[in-house]
Amino acid sequence: MVSQLPDHNTHSLTVRGPSSVVHSRPHASSRSKRYNRSHAGGTSYIPQNEFPVFSHSGDVEILIKAGTTQNRYLLHRHTLTRCSGFFEASTSQEWSKASVLPELPESGPGSGRQLARIGEDSGVNLGSGSGSDMSGNEVARPGAGSPGPRRRWRYELDPGSGGDDIPMLVQKEADNSSISNHGPAQTNSIFGGAPSPSANTSSTRHKPSHSSSSFFRSVANLSLTHHHPSNHQPRDSLPISQADADLLRDYDNLFRIFYNYPPVLDGINIADAYVQCKSLLTLADQYDALAVCGPRVDHHLLQFQSRLWKQIAKYPVSYLRLGYLSRSKVIFQEALIHVVGQWPAGERSIRSALPEIVLDIIEDKVDELEETVSRIEGRLFRLHLTNARGERVTPGSNYLDWLAISFFRQWLADNTSPAPPPAPASGSGRRGGSSRDATGGANRSAPAATPAATPSLANVGRAYRTLGSAHGGAYLTHDECKKFLKLTPDLYSRDNLRRFEKRVDELKNAAKELVRPLMGSGLELELSNVGKDGPVAAPVGYLTCVRVVERDLPWVVEG
Repeated sequence: MVSQLPDHNTHSLTVRGPSSVVHSRPHASSRSKRYNRSHAGGTSYIPQNEFPVFSHSGDVEILIKAGTTQNRYLLHRHTLTRCSGFFEASTSQEWSKASVLPELPESGPGSGRQLARIGEDSGVNLGSGSGSDMSGNEVARPGAGSPGPRRRWRYELDPGSGGDDIPMLVQKEADNSSISNHGPAQTNSIFGGAPSPSANTSSTRHKPSHSSSSFFRSVANLSLTHHHPSNHQPRDSLPISQADADLLRDYDNLFRIFYNYPPVLDGINIADAYVQCKSLLTLADQYDALAVCGPRVDHHLLQFQSRLWKQIAKYPVSYLRLGYLSRSKVIFQEALIHVVGQWPAGERSIRSALPEIVLDIIEDKVDELEETVSRIEGRLFRLHLTNARGERVTPGSNYLDWLAISFFRQWLADNTSPAPPPAPASGSGRRGGSSRDATGGANRSAPAATPAATPSLANVGRAYRTLGSAHGGAYLTHDECKKFLKLTPDLYSRDNLRRFEKRVDELKNAAKELVRPLMGSGLELELSNVGKDGPVAAPVGYLTCVRVVERDLPWVVEG
């Protein structure tokens, strides 16, 4: 049974709902209170705790100064030590120069100081590691240590004393007078700088309009600098050199990767992207952070696809080193195939730029390729023609057919053998023209003739590419056959020329089948050049049949 309340009680009851529903207050007043409300529990603006300055939880201050510009980072030791061996060692008990921060005074639950105590004393960690999310929001890290004294490390970039010195981060004693204030200093990172906090929380509560405008200005700057990295410098700062700008970019990319942000690299011009990636990997190698930065570089470069394969074909040695540093299987394999196919071209650069283990892998692959080439070369020189009875052709049985075999073998020898060494100069020149030089007395400084006795794989590869080409007319053409046969005027006739060309074509077809194992390719460049009827054309003239498996990768061998 439902009883009905009296009328006078009905007017005394009100239903409260959201401010957007209840219209008992003026609309303008409700809107102003809603907009001036602080998300941290008060009306004062609290600096955002995010990359690159974690105002409340950061414990590693890093200052990167190049030219007239200085970037400031306030990051987390936990994240830095997980990503970099340099920070792991330098912040260890043996090498650490951390300073103990003064205790923060107790404040209300809505103050920024209370949040800082949560971030630093209670084990809360921000960043890409455990204990944080992608956006930098505080997330309690399970198993955090017990509360203890708060410490902070400070690093500054030391440019060195000489022109050849490499700039390096050096640990300094942290200044307690500056770090007692948890407001971030001006920062020129591509993410923009967080505005400095108010000195007195209670006084800023009476200025809600100022805090709101600062907040929206910070968001606007964040959006602009994210899309235009070149605008991260202050307007009143002097222009800096390209080398200083590159240095700031590399360090910013390094720390961005530590916090799981994509690095700012050129996505249009692959030549510029290569230079930026190489510079970033060199810096990551300097701080023992290749394991973290390498996959990011690999992912960025692989987006260029066919343009990347063409660049690797042009500069295989350079990309071999980049693939090694980034631990990119695809890039390293692509460059290795080019290097092996042209060996010993680029050997000196490889020996100076890459470790011995990479050189060992190259030499192993060269030996495998040379062994395969030598086996097929022997079969090519044993090619022969038979007569109607199935007997081998000899000079006595069929001289014209035997001339066709000799003609083919001579071409094969000329194109797979090294060029003869130049004749020594006559007279008493410095090149060893005297008899004393010929006996070795004064020829000790002359280069050895052994390398010249071995043809390069690039030259051999071109010959076998010609033998395996789809169109046999690339060598031993009609004019060449005619010219050769005319050397024996008694045999030259139209019928003999036609028969001679037919027998040469039989040798060409047999040779094409023999060299088929050398025509395979593991290059992405050639795989992307395949049409409906097979490869359109060989983009390179050397052999690319080298196979690279998982156990051939240097980081797998080292591991």
